[in-house]
Amino acid sequence: MCYPRGEFLVGEVDVRLGEVDGEPFYMSRSQFEYWKHTQLILDVVPGRGGQFSLDSPEGLRFHIRSRVFDDVEIKGLRAAGRI
Repeated sequence: MCYPRGEFLVGEVDVRLGEVDGEPFYMSRSQFEYWKHTQLILDVVPGRGGQFSLDSPEGLRFHIRSRVFDDVEIKGLRAAGRI
């Protein structure tokens, strides 16, 4: 879900993954444990969203693609303490 800045209450179970266009991007810790070996790629594409987020009124929607990190990337992420 996408919330206006300040409307998402970040809790102890949320992990900040990074930023999207300068805005913070979070995932729950349980989701992160499942996806931590995966690169998530967030795009905006034409179409209607699920009408549960900010994406629906503009004729655009979010689209997430993913790929599993390779062994070299996993090693680098572990060395950096990211996973």
